[in-house]
Amino acid sequence: MDTTLIQEFRGGLLECVHRGHICVVDEHGQVVKYVGDPHYRAFTRSSAKPIQAIPGIRAGLIEEFGLTEEEVAVMTASHRGEHIHVQALENLIKKTSLQEDNMVCAPSLPLNEEAAECLLREGGHRRRLYHNCAGKHLGVLAYCKMRSLPLEGYNDRQHPVQQEIADTFANLANIPQEEIGRAIDGCGFPVFNLPLSALATAYMKLACPDLIEDPATAKAVSTITSAMNHYPHLVGGSGKVDSIMLEDDNLIAKGGFKGVFAFSLRKERLGVAFKVADGSEEEWGLIALGILEQLGYSNQNTIQQLRDTFSTDIRNDEGWTVGNVESVFTLE
Repeated sequence: MDTTLIQEFRGGLLECVHRGHICVVDEHGQVVKYVGDPHYRAFTRSSAKPIQAIPGIRAGLIEEFGLTEEEVAVMTASHRGEHIHVQALENLIKKTSLQEDNMVCAPSLPLNEEAAECLLREGGHRRRLYHNCAGKHLGVLAYCKMRSLPLEGYNDRQHPVQQEIADTFANLANIPQEEIGRAIDGCGFPVFNLPLSALATAYMKLACPDLIEDPATAKAVSTITSAMNHYPHLVGGSGKVDSIMLEDDNLIAKGGFKGVFAFSLRKERLGVAFKVADGSEEEWGLIALGILEQLGYSNQNTIQQLRDTFSTDIRNDEGWTVGNVESVFTLE
């Protein structure tokens, strides 16, 4: 059963309750802390992006197209359409000689409000490049091009690259492929459904690639996570939880749509995954903060930055404090 994670009060009265599940695994993939059901099955959504980038990087995508760390980081991104994101994506298109229309993700406006407003004021329009998953799509398309595989149908689960992604994910998560559920994500890619414990295990290996048996995969993981830590703003954007956490070189973090979030700790050799049952993302910052505090995380700069960014005050449109948010879960 799910457990209450966050409560919201307005005028001292309870207004909203957000329930969910949390799983923490050690370097052996064993559950060491949890809330609710640590094996609750959830769709990975965009939390899978760092793993979906592995096959291409492992095969030599960087060397083939002369990619920079910025362009690797944006492959893992749920970008907000800010200038730094668009620039990295346009560089990726230019270097790989791909066409924007090769992507199956829908033409979109930037998710960042300021970027969207600026675009519309200048007479701009929706582009596939502005879709938050564009980096993932371009990375996979570039890998298809490098291997002389069809670009058409690159998002089909039977495509060789998608099969390689699924195999890579299963290996990192220590779960047979047949136990991973499949569906279609919002961007048209295959999306995985698996226990939080398996997702946490995969993230633990992102932080501890020495635990990955295949040297080429371990090297690719190190390359991808290094790019994420060096360019955290490219992975999410202004004020996003994963970008803030990635500023800490000890953490790897990535959120996904509908309330799923995963992160891992290098020195502590832990993997964490949680799911907000109602699909909300607003609570991620406070939940991640609560987990780190209960784990006794030592980097107070990261703790304080999360506290400063994700206030427990609820403010109305005028900025008045009208309520508060409380983190009420305890890791077992």
